[in-house]
Amino acid sequence: MITKKEIENAQKIWGEGVVQIGALHTDRSANETYTENFVNDLYDFDNKEVLFKPTKAAIDQFRITKEGAISYFIGGNSKFSEDKGFALQPWTQVRFENAALILEESRALAMGNYFFTDTNGQDTKVEYTFGYRKDSNGKLKIDVHHSSLPFSIVESV
Repeated sequence: MITKKEIENAQKIWGEGVVQIGALHTDRSANETYTENFVNDLYDFDNKEVLFKPTKAAIDQFRITKEGAISYFIGGNSKFSEDKGFALQPWTQVRFENAALILEESRALAMGNYFFTDTNGQDTKVEYTFGYRKDSNGKLKIDVHHSSLPFSIVESV
């Protein structure tokens, strides 16, 4: 059974990875290597298409390949011209607040808000749903990643 602690640990590692990508923004080569390792380690792209819907994507809003995910994090891929590199912000912290978890033997879902803290201490709130599965080594891999900015109602006068 996947535990709440395993999910929280996977989220902590993911958040630290996003912060590290931003910390490497001045060294493109190191940044590319780190980001490729980050995606390889945390996502299940090597075994299947991952359902990846990043926050700031409107043209190619669904990324089911590793190449599309890496581009979203660091930009620089002409196939995904809208990508500016979300993780290059840089962010100083990522904090998850789970609204609910579904925990099963080899699969889990987490939904809630995560907060990205910039270098001025300002938080950006983003809604997420992540799906996890255990690989043959018992390691959690992300196979669903959906995030979006909170809905905002604008009333007309």
